[in-house]
Amino acid sequence: MPITAVIAEDEPILRAQLKAKLGKLWPELVIVADVGDGEAALEAIDEHRPSLAFLDIQMPEMTGVEVARSLAANRELRCHVVFVTAFDQYAVEAFETDAVDYVLKPYSDERLKAAVDRLQARLGSVPPAPPQDLEALLSRLTAKLNTGTEQLKWIKASVGQNLRLIPIDEVLFFQSDEKYTLVATAEFDALIRTPIKEILEGIDASKFWQIHRSTIVNASAVDSVSRDFRGQATVKVKGRKENLVVSRPFSHLFKQM
Repeated sequence: MPITAVIAEDEPILRAQLKAKLGKLWPELVIVADVGDGEAALEAIDEHRPSLAFLDIQMPEMTGVEVARSLAANRELRCHVVFVTAFDQYAVEAFETDAVDYVLKPYSDERLKAAVDRLQARLGSVPPAPPQDLEALLSRLTAKLNTGTEQLKWIKASVGQNLRLIPIDEVLFFQSDEKYTLVATAEFDALIRTPIKEILEGIDASKFWQIHRSTIVNASAVDSVSRDFRGQATVKVKGRKENLVVSRPFSHLFKQM
């Protein structure tokens, strides 16, 4: 079986450079997908089930850390992870402490070769070494990414001609289109201009779950989860008529429901 990989890097030039360098250092490696954002990375991993993934830590839609957390939570998607980072020495020390592979930007042949050698050793052992346990590292990286980011307590939103301050715990779900984000509560709906990505940076990920590129749901507000004949999951929220679609990269959140 060939060893396969997904590359996720939001800068096209650097993505092409990484792909070219891997082609020279590891000709047998099959790059099954190269994408530019975190959600596309999860979709590609779900589709191709690669042996390993190169994940840029800072990406649109979902960060590399968020992608890695989704992989860690879903045994079917777990693969060896190499973080691509421009982080400082503190983060590099964290990677090395947990024996997690990383590549610094801009890519150097020497550092990439070291990562390739380690991956080849792990994948070529008998039996092949399992993917790394990323829990401790992800906790530290999440703390670092969130340093200085204030948690949202209120949502300022327009309701008719009035400005309302909505306590974050009263929000049942957020749903975005191209211009606005709907803030749904049990009593009323409101519109804000804040994109989903910014909302994600300010809320508690253990209480609010992203279930789609454009949707975040309050986990405590989930009433039921149903699936159609294709396995497509939808969420019913308490006190609401909407059925919220769960995209495949986030379906693992409801595996036990």
